[in-house]
Amino acid sequence: MRDFHLPGRSPVFATNGMCATSHPLAAQTAVAILKQGGNAMDAALAGAVLLGICEPQMTGIGGDCFVLYSLPGSDDVHALNGSGRAPAALDAAMLRDRGADKVPKWGPEAVTIPTAVDAFCRLSDEVGHLGLDAVLAPAIHYAEAGVPVAPRVASDWHLDADTLKGSARTHYLFNGKAPQVGQVFAAPGQAEVLRRIARDGRRAFYEGEVAEDMLRCLQAAGGVHTADDFAKAAATPSTPVSGTYKHLEVVEHPPNGQGATALLLLNMLKAFDFSAMDPMGAERVHIEAEATKLAYDARNRFLADPDYTTGLEHMLSPETADKLVGLIDLKKAMPAAAPLTESVHKDTVYITVVDRDGMAVSLIYSIFSSFGSGIASDKFGILLQNRGAGFTLKEGHPNELKGGKRPMHTIIPGMIREKGRVVMPFGVMGGAYQCTGHARFVSNMVDYGMDAQTAIDAPRAFADAGELRLERGYSDTVRQELADLGHKMVAPDTAIGGAQAIRMHESGVLEGASDPRKDGCALGY
Repeated sequence: MRDFHLPGRSPVFATNGMCATSHPLAAQTAVAILKQGGNAMDAALAGAVLLGICEPQMTGIGGDCFVLYSLPGSDDVHALNGSGRAPAALDAAMLRDRGADKVPKWGPEAVTIPTAVDAFCRLSDEVGHLGLDAVLAPAIHYAEAGVPVAPRVASDWHLDADTLKGSARTHYLFNGKAPQVGQVFAAPGQAEVLRRIARDGRRAFYEGEVAEDMLRCLQAAGGVHTADDFAKAAATPSTPVSGTYKHLEVVEHPPNGQGATALLLLNMLKAFDFSAMDPMGAERVHIEAEATKLAYDARNRFLADPDYTTGLEHMLSPETADKLVGLIDLKKAMPAAAPLTESVHKDTVYITVVDRDGMAVSLIYSIFSSFGSGIASDKFGILLQNRGAGFTLKEGHPNELKGGKRPMHTIIPGMIREKGRVVMPFGVMGGAYQCTGHARFVSNMVDYGMDAQTAIDAPRAFADAGELRLERGYSDTVRQELADLGHKMVAPDTAIGGAQAIRMHESGVLEGASDPRKDGCALGY
């Protein structure tokens, strides 16, 4: 239990349904959908699409998603891969011939075909109850009427407004400037797109005027995208991967997401007795940092489009974890792995919903970098993701850019089972941090007995790009001890990631947790 003398937030308890996400309007909308008779999938989709209006720098219908979900009365976890492919006419050799050593992050070459809309339409049709018109109605309303800009959103908007170019500046800036807290942002063009999708389904987005609007801006920027690329966009069912951490089973989305990296990291961490360590001490941070470097090195070598991924079984093997643990020096930090050519990012939204029948949804949704590629369609203002920056140009690599191929993704939804029962959908936003975030969240609960809210609130550390980034919650003593071990200490400009979770107690009570690093909350009824 938290110290009520100190700032913080309590978990939220309810019995009929719960949503936890990064913006209160989206959480409220999801709960309203549940009250209307929608199930958890209806509610998650309604909230997710609205997040693209509430947090346009993070996500939108020009992006991708991954989804894990369980159905009422079942503890099986289903996965849907809503990630898009590179245009058929693009490949790494073209960029290498131009002298590039990586995919241009804010160019049309980085724009993969947005596939979240196809995934949402499919899930609404196959799993939801209410239909697209009801599910999209809240986002249509807010896109037209506008949403007051929240504090964390305003901060992100200000930091990354310069990435917007061309018509994107008209759609997403206020007289050429980022909005202030409380200014109202509206997206009438997106409202019209969503109305058409509600009426005509996925073809309203991938064919006809809306697709032509996206194609025009891409081709004008030098992109090789075609109408056929958009028409062929399709989400695909997947088989989740999982691993255990002591008494919990952690279920992750398979490649091309990086969920297997979180499982490798957990396999490594369970070799250490964290429960005997200070949760805020240097010893724990050091071990986690060293294990992160090794797990991410494996990710960089093996993970890619599922049709190209190599070494997945090797990554999930306990023997691999044991060998990597043997490389960790408890007294000295190792050098970072070689820098990636593919890009990583910090911008994503996550939503989780559980309904009164026990259906649980874990959904993560992103346009990759803040404001994606910075390219928006002229008429409707659809921001296009730059997920293709996640490809490498290294010849022969599993994640090499190739037409029709999906890049390695950093976004990963999570689900936890205990004794075979689904007990918690959860997610940690924050780009590359997400694997470390999953592992730390689980360790906080298992090794230190924290509830989900306390586990989310606890300060974070992340070894990335040759640096050890520590949030301000760590003491100066711990920072010095880590520096003495050889870590290059950095205080990040923004908080590390954001997380949401819902605990499903056997009694039927739902316990929601939401990260104070974001603007959102958990709500139930």
